[in-house]
Amino acid sequence: MSAMFKVILSMAIWGSIGLFVKNIDLPSIETVFLRATIASIFLIVYGFTRKSISKSSSIENSLESQSINKNDDRKKIYILIASGITMAFNWMLLFQSYKYTTISNATLSYYFAPVFVILLSPFILKEKFTKSKFFAVAGAMLGLFLILNNQGVTSSANYNHIKGIIFGLMAAVFYASVVLLNKYIKGLSGYEMTVVQISTAAIVLLPIIIYRNNLHISGLKSLIFILIVGIVHTGIPYLLYFSAMKDLKAQSIAVVSYIDPISAVIFGFVFLKETMTVFQVIGGLLILFSTFFGSKEKKVSESPSETSV
Repeated sequence: MSAMFKVILSMAIWGSIGLFVKNIDLPSIETVFLRATIASIFLIVYGFTRKSISKSSSIENSLESQSINKNDDRKKIYILIASGITMAFNWMLLFQSYKYTTISNATLSYYFAPVFVILLSPFILKEKFTKSKFFAVAGAMLGLFLILNNQGVTSSANYNHIKGIIFGLMAAVFYASVVLLNKYIKGLSGYEMTVVQISTAAIVLLPIIIYRNNLHISGLKSLIFILIVGIVHTGIPYLLYFSAMKDLKAQSIAVVSYIDPISAVIFGFVFLKETMTVFQVIGGLLILFSTFFGSKEKKVSESPSETSV
C-alpha cells in the first residue's frame, strides 16, 4: 500500500464517521468515552505487537530521557494531558453537532478550526497575521454565512441546524486548541502523543461516565457501530496516517486532507439523502479554499489530532 493511498484511505474513513455516530443510540459523552477506550486499547496492543514502542523508545523512556536534559518536562506533561482533555471535548461537541444537523453542515463548520488557529496564533505562537490570512478568515466567514442562511429541506424533522452548526464551531475551537497545545509538545512521536491523548480522554471521562450511569447499549447495532468508530474510524486510520507521514511531503498531505470533508458531504448525500443548496455548496467551498490557502505555508504536524477527527 503506497503512502499516498494510506493517507487518502484514512481521510475517506474519517469522512464517513458521521454516518455511524448518527446510528449509535448513546449520548455523545458515552460515545466519546467508548471511542477513546476502544481506540486506546487497539493502539496499545498494536504497539506492543509490532514492537513499535520499543523500537522508537517507549513513552515512559522518552519522558524520562527528556527529564534528564530539560527542566520544563513537568509542564510539557501537563500540556499533553490538557490536550487529551481538550480532544475529549472536541469529539463530544462534534458528535453533538451530528445529532442536530446534517453531516455536511457539521463537517464544514468543524473545518472552521484552521481559521481559529489563524486568529489565535498571533497571540499564542507570536506568528505574523499576514494579508493572505486576513482574506482567508474573511472568505471562511462569508462561507459560514452562506451555509447558515441557506438551509435546504432535509428528511429529518428533528434537525436544529443552527444549534448543530454552533456545536460544530465549538468543536472547531477545541480542535484548534489541540493544534496549538501540540505545538508545545516536543520529543514524542505522533504515535506516542496520540496514545497518551486518547488514553487521557478516556481516563478523564471515566468518573463522569460512572456518575451519569448512562452507559446502556440498547442493541447489537449500536455495539457494532461503537466498535467500528473505535477501531475503524480511530485506531486503523491513525496507524495508516503514521506509517505514511515519513514518505510524503507536508504540502501533499495538506492537499489530500481535504478529502475528509468532501467525502463526508458525499457520504451524507448518498446514504442519508442529505442535500445542499447552491449557496451552501459555494459556502462550503469558500471555507475549504480559505482554510487551505490561509495555512498552506505551515508545515503539517505529525500529530493526527491536527488533521483529523
